[in-house]
Amino acid sequence: MVNLLLNENMKIYCRLRTWMFVIGLVLTAIGFLVAQQYSVKPFQVANANWTVNMQKQILNDKQMLANMDRGADWRTHVTNRINVNQYHLDHQIPPTEDTLWGNVLQAADLMIVVTVLTVIIAGDSVAGEFTDGTIKLLLIRPVSRSKILLSKYVSALMFSFLLFIVLFVSAFLVSGIMHGFHNLGAPYVYASSDGIVHETNIVQHSIVTYLYQAVQMIMVVTLAFMISVLTRSSSISIALSVGIMFAGTSIVGFLAQFNWAKYYLFENTDLTQYLTGSPNVHGMTLPFSVTVIIVYFILFNALAWTVFKKKDVTA
Repeated sequence: MVNLLLNENMKIYCRLRTWMFVIGLVLTAIGFLVAQQYSVKPFQVANANWTVNMQKQILNDKQMLANMDRGADWRTHVTNRINVNQYHLDHQIPPTEDTLWGNVLQAADLMIVVTVLTVIIAGDSVAGEFTDGTIKLLLIRPVSRSKILLSKYVSALMFSFLLFIVLFVSAFLVSGIMHGFHNLGAPYVYASSDGIVHETNIVQHSIVTYLYQAVQMIMVVTLAFMISVLTRSSSISIALSVGIMFAGTSIVGFLAQFNWAKYYLFENTDLTQYLTGSPNVHGMTLPFSVTVIIVYFILFNALAWTVFKKKDVTA
């Protein structure tokens, strides 16, 4: 099994494409964070005026609540923002977005880039072997098909976690250069769905946010791997996986109004919804989402294993 893993990793890392992905991810993280810094606050100098800015934001939000009515969800969102900003002022806690960890949290959005890059590797893992005809060279070895498939799947996941670490480290270093490495222990302040303001450790919150984001990455990669087994075309498996991911996540907000949507995969893969106690669908809980994810995970892998063990490779 170890030799199979080494062989699959060699196939991944000996290709120029892989290292272009790694370098591209680092450059994307740098560009994203620099753009965020200068597009959101182009004229603000350091954090000297954050209290004035926050007071203005609270005043504007209160005026909006008094003069506009866009529904209960909007009013709850604005009210929570007022409560959080007031908590920052009362306890003299700098806003999260003005700290190193604030930028690191923003860079978590780039986990979708990590997912797409890994999908390309996973989608090509099995289907590429059939396309090139090299699958026969693997199957003549004195090892079971299950071990061959497992080595490919584990190698794809290992690559995804390499990109995961590259993104986190890049975001941390770039954010530190832009904001400085002070305020590392500043707390993270948020309002839960009941409107109560909470304070938590921002380092822990950032790490958990990335780990929760990785759950969706693992599920999409597993889906891509399954499609790669079901088809003989790398391009089809990659296109289908990426298409399902974007289409699936884009309708999450729309489906949230239906109670049955809690069984929909992409309503559950974003576990960050539980960090602030605001699930997408009323009644959803973290254990429930984890259970749904495990069921889909087993289903995807069982289908991939069953098909691969019976797949005809003589054509």
